[in-house]
Amino acid sequence: MIQEDTNFTSQDFSAKKLYGDYDTQQEIDKEYDVESAVANFPDYISNYVRTSETTRKVLKNRITVSYGHTVMERLTVYPSANPNAPVLVFVHGGYWKLGLGDDYDFVAMGLSLAKFTVVIVTYALAPVVTIPEIVRQVRSSVAWTAKNIDAYNGDPTRIFIAGHSAGGHLAAMATLTNWKEYGLSNNIIKGILAISGLYDLEPVAQTFVEPALRITADQVLSSSPLRLVVPSAIPLIVAWGSEETAAFKKQSLLYLQAWQRAGNDGSSLIVADANHFSILEGFLTADGYLTKAVLSLAKNS
Repeated sequence: MIQEDTNFTSQDFSAKKLYGDYDTQQEIDKEYDVESAVANFPDYISNYVRTSETTRKVLKNRITVSYGHTVMERLTVYPSANPNAPVLVFVHGGYWKLGLGDDYDFVAMGLSLAKFTVVIVTYALAPVVTIPEIVRQVRSSVAWTAKNIDAYNGDPTRIFIAGHSAGGHLAAMATLTNWKEYGLSNNIIKGILAISGLYDLEPVAQTFVEPALRITADQVLSSSPLRLVVPSAIPLIVAWGSEETAAFKKQSLLYLQAWQRAGNDGSSLIVADANHFSILEGFLTADGYLTKAVLSLAKNS
């Protein structure tokens, strides 16, 4: 006969963490609630929109094209004035459930001045679609770019990808693609800049965003770049701000360490005094720190 042990103490319960270092739902939610972590968060979003409007006025050669069958599967292309220019594909964040590529057109400003062709990706959002479907869409956007960007002064042999927050996750997943399934060679991505990203879905699935995302156990295993790192020739720069929450810093550091342990070329860019949203200001000029990070990837490719 098995006797049930009912002699539990408060210490027995306190030792059981919700996830990692977090004892309570409130603690993990606070670490992943980047909007609440930045006091003037709405100002940053307003500035994104305003600066993107300015970008569209300054860079008047923008073209919007579809890369898939749904309304949300579209790209904004800012062709370089120079033929055979290097290409940067940018994937926005918003916890896979907010935002449009249009809100991030400002990313093209500094890179256009640096003579890149820039591609800004829009994708469908949760809860209408799942994270694996968003991953598929982003991969399709990169495949479209590889097959068509030469018509927009882009060099299909020099494609780089960058993503911010959830977009960092999506950019990282793009590097794990079997491009032969798209009729392409497996070396089409020449470098990745992952900015303030989320690379392990397990803790995210424990947070307040889970009802919209519906992350399953299978998705944690199949859609977490941190768990899927393999030997790769793609150079990686992982960027984050010094004012990020501890959870976002840890996600970035663990992903970089996993990349390096696999024998891959990876480095960090820690931006002093930058938070989760202000860090993107590094794309605004030709000498901005994020523009220069992309340039360093291109120089070494």
